[in-house]
Amino acid sequence: MIDDSTPDPTVPAVPGPFTLPPGKVALVVIDMQRDFLLPGGFGETLGNDVGQLAAVVPPLQRVLAAARAAGLMIIHTREGHRPDLADLPPAKHRRGKPSLRIGDPGPYGRILIRGEYGHDIIDELAPEPGELVIDKPGKGSFYGTDLDAVLTEAGITNLIVTGVTTEVCVHTTVREANDRGYEVLVLSDCVGSYFPEFQRVGLDMIAAQGGIFGWVTDSAALLEQLAAPASTAA
Repeated sequence: MIDDSTPDPTVPAVPGPFTLPPGKVALVVIDMQRDFLLPGGFGETLGNDVGQLAAVVPPLQRVLAAARAAGLMIIHTREGHRPDLADLPPAKHRRGKPSLRIGDPGPYGRILIRGEYGHDIIDELAPEPGELVIDKPGKGSFYGTDLDAVLTEAGITNLIVTGVTTEVCVHTTVREANDRGYEVLVLSDCVGSYFPEFQRVGLDMIAAQGGIFGWVTDSAALLEQLAAPASTAA
């Protein structure tokens, strides 16, 4: 008997090729919010150089466009809290020494409060109709959300993870996904940190020990596969 089955497409990555099984891949865009990326937002009140995250936007725009064209499931996340702060643990509220704390009035509305201008995603990466937006109260995209149920219902097994910041919300989400049995690919130029050394080490940690948490590649490798005429990545 002749086996005429077609192998699933793959993307070159570290520590090895990452598989894109048709109909089972989702793109996750983590916390590309004004409060984290724009001058005067929460990220800057923590003493960070928000300009460090700007380089993530153009490649992520290209990946988002290609994912839409390929028919991938697309999920955006936003970290934030209810206006009454009932879902904000006191320990999170008082941590660090920002000039503005979560819930305080800022230049883009109340800091990290759902429904405020600063809480929403930057215009360049705005979700399109039909794309899921997950509002999360914590760092990880699975904590306190229905993300796992949504992915399971859709038959998703493999995630392409992008967004900010590499060492906090991206890392937490990747670890949560790994514990739940998902295969995860992180795009190195589509995730960003306020600290270059955290960016480098954070990516190294994901792919270390034979892919302890997942795979790492750059957007060019993924775009080449998604653009291939015979691509069945969707």
